[in-house]
Amino acid sequence: MSKKTVMGTVMGTALGVAGGAFFAKGKVDKERARQKQLADKHLALFIMMCDWMRTKQEGKSVAAYLGEKGYKTVAVYGLSYAGERLLDELRDNGIEVKYAVDQKADPVYFDTEICRPEEDLEEVDAVIVTAITFFDEIRVMLEEKLQCPILSLEDIIQEL
Repeated sequence: MSKKTVMGTVMGTALGVAGGAFFAKGKVDKERARQKQLADKHLALFIMMCDWMRTKQEGKSVAAYLGEKGYKTVAVYGLSYAGERLLDELRDNGIEVKYAVDQKADPVYFDTEICRPEEDLEEVDAVIVTAITFFDEIRVMLEEKLQCPILSLEDIIQEL
């Protein structure tokens, strides 16, 4: 084998390894950023749920807050952990949940009507958004469809 061939093979291998490492680093960085975003979301959810538990231990409730504000019919946006707990809290507490809005929820698991965000939505006194992240985007989307206040569950809990 000539010196030129060996040198070409070594250079080609080195460039291939460097290119592969660069590509892999980009994928790893992207996954790391996704995992951090998910961890931040779950931390915010955990803190909100702890605050909610504290207010319940103090004898305060989201249902009473909504009643004091004059809201009798609401919709719940988001049926993940917080959304499920909110449905439970409002059930039989004087606030009618007319429907929930969720992109992925399976209607089999809920006794509440579930609508998709792109559907026409019935007017209610207020919509309570349980999503911790993307509240502003969700609020804007809902304001284009409804004429009622769009409330953040996180903000309600902070006000209790």
